Amino acid sequence: MILKKGDTIGIIALAGQCDEELITKATDNLENLGYKVKLSKNIFKKNNYLAGSDEDKIQELHNFFQDSEIKLILNARGGYGSIRLINKIDYEIIKRYPKPFCGFSDITALLLMFYKKAGLITYHSPMLSSDFVEISNFTLDNFFKALNNENLIFEGSKIYKSGTTKGLLWGGNLSTVVSLCGQDFLPDEDFIFFTEDLNEPVYKIDKMFQQLFNIPKFKKHCKAIVLGDFLNIDNEIWLEELFKSFEIPTVGGFKITHSAEKITLPIGKIAHLQNCTLELN
Repeated sequence: MILKKGDTIGIIALAGQCDEELITKATDNLENLGYKVKLSKNIFKKNNYLAGSDEDKIQELHNFFQDSEIKLILNARGGYGSIRLINKIDYEIIKRYPKPFCGFSDITALLLMFYKKAGLITYHSPMLSSDFVEISNFTLDNFFKALNNENLIFEGSKIYKSGTTKGLLWGGNLSTVVSLCGQDFLPDEDFIFFTEDLNEPVYKIDKMFQQLFNIPKFKKHCKAIVLGDFLNIDNEIWLEELFKSFEIPTVGGFKITHSAEKITLPIGKIAHLQNCTLELN
């Protein structure tokens, strides 16, 4: 078991400014669930649209990994800012003091780089201010199942191209994944790419997928696509046509999303895909 009642969860702000009222309410809810909470020193700092300076964030990130009291690091929120940090992080610290690191959306950049540079299994998961103010039992149950290394089976609802394959599970927010292009960020092994996004027109979603598939390493190792929600898009029919055009197994309807009910996916674990069933063990 990775996390048990009474353990300390470290809450860190590595992206956009945090709302003090939301953080306070969500922290109270975590404590009512039986966990201790430690907030990063920069969590209420404001630097334009960011939660303090990059230097503030890096120092707290390194401190949190080295703090033996903290058993799990949960990001406060996304927004923007993670991409600014990836070339300033001491990945040797993360290798030396591994612990679960959790978040989604903009935090995707850190989830993927920690796996790539430090071999750390990271968790595409709920975050404090978006998911622990009003708690979904579905989201909470899936979060702790993933953290406790239970066998996970997820059922989608749409098959764009059927197939059976396996590979390590890898992905996250599409626009954030694409923002890593130019970095050494792709896995060296075959992988199943899961992704979601919001507030993006279909032509931009198309462009981002094309950008990834134009990378020879991505095209070689990507063996399937697992789609979550693409919220607030401009044309559902165009999006469906795009997904049907992919040449590898492609399935959708999974609760990988910015909405309240979401599943937690461990990046770097081996997954098996059979038509619309994704299984991790």
